[in-house]
Amino acid sequence: MCGIAGYSFHRASGVDRTLAAQALLAGIAERGADAAGYAYRGEGALSVHKQRSGASALLDRLDIPQDANQALLHVRDYTKGHPRIEGNNHPIRHGAVKGVHNGIIVNDEEIFARYGLERHEPDMTVDSEAIFALVDTYGPRPEVLEELCGSMATAWFDDREPDTLYVARGVGRPLWLGEGLSEAFFASTKKTLEIVERYLGVRLRKRELPEGILVPLVHGRRQKALRFGPDRAFEETPLPAVRAPQEGATCLRLLAAIAAV
Repeated sequence: MCGIAGYSFHRASGVDRTLAAQALLAGIAERGADAAGYAYRGEGALSVHKQRSGASALLDRLDIPQDANQALLHVRDYTKGHPRIEGNNHPIRHGAVKGVHNGIIVNDEEIFARYGLERHEPDMTVDSEAIFALVDTYGPRPEVLEELCGSMATAWFDDREPDTLYVARGVGRPLWLGEGLSEAFFASTKKTLEIVERYLGVRLRKRELPEGILVPLVHGRRQKALRFGPDRAFEETPLPAVRAPQEGATCLRLLAAIAAV
């Protein structure tokens, strides 16, 4: 069980980009402690940072410039692809795509073999890369996501679409969307969006996304969603959502101290 979160802002939004990312990271921190990372992009170059630690070791070091209007965040409780190999940790890079994923893709090796795709880095083994390899090669189309077997909540940037952040939910993993006046946030839990409201002073229209949906976010606005048919034959032993409770508690204390400054 991992945690994902992120945002898309209109450039006119006055929300502090760093504090927004810190609030999201604190909200998902309890979902994994094997690695943590974030990526952002805006008017400058895209930046990716990840480290083999829980979110508490990253939270007060996180720094996002105010002209960055898109961000992805992730905490990892790994299942495949050991975190000692940096390429396995999220955000994952494959070609022009950088993304985060919560879930398990069980046919990743089959996808790489069937389509003749190469790993972005030779020593990568993480199953999540199959999502971003398909999207990088064939685009964000429903029939592409239908190739994946397993559980999935995911989000990604594509260098070829500088204004768009994609979020998608397959089966077996939660994904919430919160929409403000000039901002759109997504996260694995509703509680994370409530933390965003508390620390940023924004009001969000919150809803859990249904399974089998792909939603583009552009300049803080949700665009027309696309539906796809996820593989519902996949069965998975349920995992506890809270994997690192100490990380969640520590991050919330750190967030309160940061916001008080």
